[in-house]
Amino acid sequence: MATPKKKSNDPKTTGHSWDGIEEFDNPLPRWWLWVFYLCILWSVVYWVLYPAWPMVSGATSGVLGYSSRADVEVEIADADAANQVWYDRLMSTDLDAISADPELERFAVNAGAAVFRAQCSQCHGAGADGLRAGSGFPNLLDDEWMWGGTMDDIVTTVTYGIRNEDFPDARYSEMPSFGRDELLTPEEIDQVVNHVLAISGQAHDAALAAAGAEVFDLNCASCHGADGSGDTFVGAPALNNAIWLYGGSEADIRATVNNAHFGIMPGFTNRLNPAQIRAVGAYVHQLGGGQ
Repeated sequence: MATPKKKSNDPKTTGHSWDGIEEFDNPLPRWWLWVFYLCILWSVVYWVLYPAWPMVSGATSGVLGYSSRADVEVEIADADAANQVWYDRLMSTDLDAISADPELERFAVNAGAAVFRAQCSQCHGAGADGLRAGSGFPNLLDDEWMWGGTMDDIVTTVTYGIRNEDFPDARYSEMPSFGRDELLTPEEIDQVVNHVLAISGQAHDAALAAAGAEVFDLNCASCHGADGSGDTFVGAPALNNAIWLYGGSEADIRATVNNAHFGIMPGFTNRLNPAQIRAVGAYVHQLGGGQ
C-alpha cells in the first residue's frame, strides 16, 4: 500500500510508523489540559480537607474532621430515639396484652423480625423453619414447643437460653444415654424404639412394640408422659406425633436412645436489651405456633 504524501500544513509526527502509517503529534486541547490540572488541584485540596491517606494505625483525618462512620452513628442514634417511645410502650405493656394493641404489635413484630434475622436465623433459618427436619434446631412455625409457646415462655427461653453454662436460669434437661451407658440392653432398646415407632404412627414390629411399652413406662414415661405426649415443664418433646427434633426414622430414634442429644441455645440477655427480647418474642409468637 502506498504511503500517503505529506501535506505542507501537516503537524509534526511522533516518529512512530505502522505499515507506513505515521502518527501526528497533535497537542491535547487546551480545555482538556485545564480540566486535568484542575482535577490534580482538587485532589490536593481533598487530601487536606477529608480523610485520605492511610497510616499505620488509622488515616489522616482531614482539617474538616469529617467521618462517614460518625454520620452513620448519628443516623442510628436518631432512629433509636424515634423508636424509643415505642420501646418504652412495649416495656410497659403486659406480654399477653401486646397482641391486643394492633399498633404496638405491628411495631414489636417488625422490630423482632429484624432482631431474629440478625441473631436467630443462623440456627432456626431465615424462615424460622429450623433449617431442615432432624437438624436439631427447632421449627418455630408449628405448635410443638419443648419449653412452652406462650409469650412468657418464649421470652424466658430467649432471655436465658437452653442448657448453657452462662445463666443459672437457663432451661435445663438431660436425656440419659441408654445404650452408651448400658442403662438398657440392646434387646430393650429394640423394644422401646419399636414402641416409639408405634405411638408415632409408623411401621413397626408389633411384638417388639408390645414389650417396649413396659420398657418405655419404666424408663421414659416420667419425662415424655405415659402416652408419649411430652412435658414442657422439663423440656421433654412429644413422641406421639410426626414432629421430630433429631429425626423420626428407626435409625434416628435408635441413635437418640443410644446416645441422647444435648442441644444448647445461648441466652440473649447480654446481647439484646429487654425491649428487643420482648420484640423477638412477639415475632416468634405470631409466626403461627404461639400458644
